[in-house]
Amino acid sequence: MIEGIDHINVRTNQMDEMIVWYRKVLGFETGFRPAFAFPGAWLYAKDRAMVHLVSVETRPRDAGGDLQLEHVAFQASGLKRFIDRLEMLAEPYRLGRVDEAKTVQVNVWDPDGNHLHIDFSSEEESD
Repeated sequence: MIEGIDHINVRTNQMDEMIVWYRKVLGFETGFRPAFAFPGAWLYAKDRAMVHLVSVETRPRDAGGDLQLEHVAFQASGLKRFIDRLEMLAEPYRLGRVDEAKTVQVNVWDPDGNHLHIDFSSEEESD
């Protein structure tokens, strides 16, 4: 039934920093956003809005102290190019491998501390 991710919605009090990070690190572009009654931005990969940012005055906190959203994963290609970009930007990352799924995960954290992993086919490691 479910075939992919449509978008994630992130509430932030660091709108400008978040836009810059998602553009610089993940290569997203800002684009069309409907005229909602609240401020925000939509960030696109190609022609698809992947991240919806919503501006809030104070940093959102969950009630229980635990993360309510542990991570979001994006499927991608171009592992070497992506690692090169992270290293050029001195952006911290952690590699993970899920051999059974033939996947290499590149784990990164946005300015608000949200955990993202970008998934690549493990076949790209030999490229």
